[in-house]
Amino acid sequence: MSDRKSLLVPAEVENLRRRSAADSSENYVDPEQHRRFPQRQPHTDRLCVGPHHPELGTVATPSPEAAAPHFCHYSPKGFLAVHRGHGTSARSTPPSQYAEEGWHEATTKTTIRAENEVEAHREANNYKFGFRKWKGSVTERPIEERSSRELYTDLSVAKPLKGSVVTFGNIIYVFLFGWWISLFYFLLCALMFLTVVGAPYGKLCCKMACYFLWPFEKTIEKAGGKVKRSTVILPKCEVIIKEGDTEDSRDLTSDKDTKPLLVSSPVSLDIPVPQPPTKTTSKHWCRVSTYVWLLLGYPVLAVVHSLACVISWMLIFTIPVAKMNARTLTTVLLMAPEDVTIRKRSKTTEYEYRVTLCCYQACNVYYCKYTVHGINIFALNLLPLVLITLIIGYTDHDHYYFSAETKFATAITSIIPLSYYIGMGIASISAQSNFAVGAVVNATFGSFTEMTFYITALLQGYQTSNKCYEEIVKSALTGTLLGCILFIPGICMIIGGIKHREQRFNSRSAGVSSALLFISIGGVFAPTLFSKTFGNLVCESCTSIPSNVSVPLVCKDCHYDTIGTDAHTILLHIEPLVYTISVLLPAAYLIGLIFTLKTHSHIYDVHISDGHGGHAHGGHHVVLWSRWRALAVLIVATVLMACCADLSTENIGPILTHSSVSQCFIGVTVLAMVPEIPEIVTGIQFALQNNISLSLEVGSCIAVQVCMIQIPLLILFNAFYDVGFVLVFSDIHLWASIFSVILVNYIFMDGKCDYFQGTALVVIYLILLALYFFAPSPQSC
Repeated sequence: MSDRKSLLVPAEVENLRRRSAADSSENYVDPEQHRRFPQRQPHTDRLCVGPHHPELGTVATPSPEAAAPHFCHYSPKGFLAVHRGHGTSARSTPPSQYAEEGWHEATTKTTIRAENEVEAHREANNYKFGFRKWKGSVTERPIEERSSRELYTDLSVAKPLKGSVVTFGNIIYVFLFGWWISLFYFLLCALMFLTVVGAPYGKLCCKMACYFLWPFEKTIEKAGGKVKRSTVILPKCEVIIKEGDTEDSRDLTSDKDTKPLLVSSPVSLDIPVPQPPTKTTSKHWCRVSTYVWLLLGYPVLAVVHSLACVISWMLIFTIPVAKMNARTLTTVLLMAPEDVTIRKRSKTTEYEYRVTLCCYQACNVYYCKYTVHGINIFALNLLPLVLITLIIGYTDHDHYYFSAETKFATAITSIIPLSYYIGMGIASISAQSNFAVGAVVNATFGSFTEMTFYITALLQGYQTSNKCYEEIVKSALTGTLLGCILFIPGICMIIGGIKHREQRFNSRSAGVSSALLFISIGGVFAPTLFSKTFGNLVCESCTSIPSNVSVPLVCKDCHYDTIGTDAHTILLHIEPLVYTISVLLPAAYLIGLIFTLKTHSHIYDVHISDGHGGHAHGGHHVVLWSRWRALAVLIVATVLMACCADLSTENIGPILTHSSVSQCFIGVTVLAMVPEIPEIVTGIQFALQNNISLSLEVGSCIAVQVCMIQIPLLILFNAFYDVGFVLVFSDIHLWASIFSVILVNYIFMDGKCDYFQGTALVVIYLILLALYFFAPSPQSC
């Protein structure tokens, strides 16, 4: 055995060294880390074969035989691969080497990051036609694997200092919070000393005042309660038997056949630290000073810290200040004053240890990504606004305390978080269910935000006999189309193009969406063109002088009118046309579903299976919302959405009658785009990840659903409950929508975009908004 070891060639020694290093690093578990964080299964992701998305990068291309079926299976590499195969070459070619004409004919395989099975299913749903695109993760990621894990750091662990704590955010803390919190502590310090028996708490207030004025280099610890943890890492070493070794050394190695041949991995040793002596139970709850403190000092500080906690939490970027105040209120101020020790953190300390409170930063711009149980901090902070809206809306009917404009503003703003919760519920249910359930949930709840407002507005107009509400609904429909066709793709191209210079997308899938948009716009505005062709030209006032033929005929307020002049024409021609279109549009949408999900699924479809017809296993994950919880959230958010939509339409009347701008402008901007804010953010996130295909699909999906699902549903609702809704739009709605679709189709032709093309779309959108802003109000308003 020793002879065989000594004759190892250098290559074999290197292989053995690598194998030993891998085995030792794979089997080693830090006891302290195992105690703090439970052991988890290794992360696995999906390899899914489906459509091609050039902007995501390419990997090795499978053979044509392997590329024919479309499947998805799990792989420990952690990627969701999306593939479209119709070519013959099996070589891997980077996107930059493709000719512009042959980009979509080549066989490529791209990869998308997916952390587990549920997330891979959610990503797959994003590439399915008819599904609204949702960015939010539906499974919980461990803190140690989050890219922004520093946002979730525990304030009870003191870590080594890295850099200076004199930062802009910490200086801002002193001006926003530090000085007045310290002032209250100094005042209470004097009060406690005046009571004599509360002198120990006076000393505590003095120390806490100095701490809160600048807390970033200090730690609050319990006296005698600090337990240090240190780790020593031995240097790398390896044992190689050379030819010149003596027989004694060879015999020595032969006696150690059971020992590892090579030792090359770092070895961590936990240096035992003697446990502190057991302390007797503190008797500060039996002292008179404690109850003097709870009566005079703690209530005041409870108000102070609660106020600071609420303000810093609502500011979002100062969430560490909220955590620091909350821990102080619930832990530090309830400790015995002699147990509270404040120490200055040494920059030379290289180990971590547990303390009562430690904070190194007061502000971080990345806290906009902060989530609580999967809910974004913005949506969480806006949730109380929904309750306030319902309380003031349904209790103050006569506007004694709040004006109608204030109620409308709160109601329309409350729609933003409710739209987010509806989207999270849809994504959670779809990611944990099969395609049929996901499609039903998307179709049922996906358009509910807009439908609730449209129906409540039409009912409000019918009850008050005011046709202005119908015009507002038509303006909101047009504004949603313009925003989804122009603004959402444009702003995503600008932000994504600034970061990634030029982005590519699947022009084939974009072509399908463009074709459906043409069908949608043609169907929706066909009754309008019909009324323009066969309607009557009505003028409100005409002036002429019969004796003077040189004076021209002057007419004002001329328009085509089929409603007020000839109701028989509407009943005989317009209504049958509208009903026919309301049947053809959903049929076209259904054909699009069959085309993209069945017969031509290779365009941008992703199927989910493990390659053997079953579900993929592996990948540790914790679902944030179960199916029943997501369903409950959907139902509650839907009810609240209906209430907020009812309050917004009920209180929009004064704005319509006393507004100095056109009512069409209010419908095109506020009523149309506010509910779409969560989806605008989703599209921007996709663009920043260089996934511009999904950014473009966000807007296209909404626009297609508005025309092919929401408008037919409004016509169906009007058929059963006649509220006077006629699918005839004004000229500005007609030509703005047609021009927008033509422009977007031209830009989507080449399959690539940059920030200049996005700027063109946004500028055109702003020009159209200017037209609406300066346009006169509709005659019915």
